[in-house]
Amino acid sequence: MINLTKIQEERSIEELIKFSIINIDKPAGPTSFNADVEIKKSLGLTKTSHFGTLDPIVTGVLPVALSRACRLMPYFIGKKKTYVGIMRMHNEISIEEINKHIKNFIGKISQLPPVKSRVKREFREREVYSFKILEVSENKKDFLFETEVEAGTYIRKLIHDLGQAIDDSNGAHMIELRRIQASIFNEKDSITIYQFLEAVEDYKKGNEKKLRLMLIPGEIISKVLPVVYVKKQYLIKLYHGSPLFKEHFENIKQIEDIKNEEKVALFNDDNFVGVFNLVKSKKKESNVIATPEFVLQPIK
Repeated sequence: MINLTKIQEERSIEELIKFSIINIDKPAGPTSFNADVEIKKSLGLTKTSHFGTLDPIVTGVLPVALSRACRLMPYFIGKKKTYVGIMRMHNEISIEEINKHIKNFIGKISQLPPVKSRVKREFREREVYSFKILEVSENKKDFLFETEVEAGTYIRKLIHDLGQAIDDSNGAHMIELRRIQASIFNEKDSITIYQFLEAVEDYKKGNEKKLRLMLIPGEIISKVLPVVYVKKQYLIKLYHGSPLFKEHFENIKQIEDIKNEEKVALFNDDNFVGVFNLVKSKKKESNVIATPEFVLQPIK
């Protein structure tokens, strides 16, 4: 078990800044890119990267990786996301009636991205894991909803398509949206950009306490990928591109329950080494267990 609290408390603040993630609560107004740039400038970094774009009017959870932690983005960005929002029906409708139609939008659905999206406009399959009505207004037109979806699902389009299914001459549109969960990052633990910038100013004045508590060590990758441990004496070989061999593992049994070709996070004690692709060869004489996807070189 990787001790994230220990890493956060004991690692130098400079090292944390170079390999951490911050869980930002994006306000309405700035784009995800704007928030990204603001954070990068405040810390004087050459690179930051957010995990999943939010439209300017959409608020909520926007994880941002700092410096070397940007390498981790692909392992978080394709995960489930949860939203709450308000949809406005163009005609009055009962909650019982709307729930009958919602059933058809749970599970695998086919979506055509909006005209203004940056992706190619072609139908693609996405999964809606849950979609429920939380409240309804007195006029029976505004509905507070919560939905958990596969990454890449367009919520605005989901509401539009639901409205069309209910009444194709009038339909529905979304008037508010907030992301409350993105992968393992949630609303409860998020911070505002203003809180973050204030902590950075304190850090520059010699008080690092607030900033340290906001920096989530990059070792949190251990929460989304299976963790395997390597013996210290083989680290140099791995940093030079060597694959993992049986003798490199602290305990070869740790890979028994991991699927073939699955990605694993390689550690030595609490120190992250890199992401490797597991290779379970059918040939008994083969000694190769995993090949590197990327290795994080130690800070010099």
